Amino acid sequence: MKKRILFLAPYPEGEAPSQRFRFEQYYSCLREAGFEVHFQSFWDQRAWQVLYRPGAWGAKLLGMLRGFVRRLTLLWRARRYDFVFVHREVAPIGPPFFEWWISKILNKRLVYDFDDAIWLPNTSQQNRIAAFLKWHSKVKHICRYAYKISVGNDYLAAFARQWNTNVVVIPTTIDTGYHRPDGQKKPDSSKPVVLGWTGTHSTLPYLQTIAPVLWKLAEAHPIKVRVICNVAPDFELPSLEFVPWSKEREIEDLQTIDIGLMPLIEDAWAKGKCGFKALQYMALEIPPVVSPVGVNTRIVAHGQRGFWAHSSAEWLHYLELLVKDAALRARFGAEGRRFVEQHYSVHAHQMSVVRLFA
Repeated sequence: MKKRILFLAPYPEGEAPSQRFRFEQYYSCLREAGFEVHFQSFWDQRAWQVLYRPGAWGAKLLGMLRGFVRRLTLLWRARRYDFVFVHREVAPIGPPFFEWWISKILNKRLVYDFDDAIWLPNTSQQNRIAAFLKWHSKVKHICRYAYKISVGNDYLAAFARQWNTNVVVIPTTIDTGYHRPDGQKKPDSSKPVVLGWTGTHSTLPYLQTIAPVLWKLAEAHPIKVRVICNVAPDFELPSLEFVPWSKEREIEDLQTIDIGLMPLIEDAWAKGKCGFKALQYMALEIPPVVSPVGVNTRIVAHGQRGFWAHSSAEWLHYLELLVKDAALRARFGAEGRRFVEQHYSVHAHQMSVVRLFA
């Protein structure tokens, strides 16, 4: 008889990057290993459409009520499963009641997964009114309840091991069959070099920190800045091309980028980041320039697969090197792709995910 896994996550399937690349892309591996896979989100599609828009409090409240009704079914439904996998949290507000019930009352093996420093307050601007209800301290309690914990990097693992010794580091990975470089793309010196950034509303402020650098660069070289995001930047960038993020066009949109940008601010939250932007760029043979914060220093070998930039002067210097040298971009891109295939691909980590349920 097949063992059954119930995946519990905040957002609908196929929508949130953290879910898609932490566990959804492993469903087929788990099914091949003999597991039956089921899923339930807290927020449904209706709520997801308005969740990160300003206002719409009535629709958000109704969405939250529907979410809690779905979660209440777990008090009985979860008993049918051999494992319950919780990504980040079962409910967005309040104490970890559902996690406690699943682990302690139903005596189910709870696998807990997170890929950010979610024990730190970091509520979005759109939903800051609800920040005080988030109950960030619940993370350590869920760690205590868990059978196993899966985290995206060593910084997160160090936190989790304070409360549970059964912690596994499984990086956020790339499906290198899906993320493939454009084999037809050729350098064209008659066209501007495209500097690109991809992310969500919550990380746009990081891009703003290097806006002055991009303006200086644009004064000396023909460039475009392509921003792929769920919202448009509310600050000025040179030759800005805003592209609304689309799951259907995700790879096609990224393939137009010549140089990938990943600025960060060095703080406790950024240290918990799993370097996914850099991995996406590298999988598509796009050389990245990154802030050397947290796992970025492991992913991007300075001067081999991309560059680290500590200061505005370094951002300008290294971006200028790549803008002027198409051969250097190609060399870094090819090396980055090889590195991702070997160390950060689904294939490289699929057995680690399967072993979570042993």
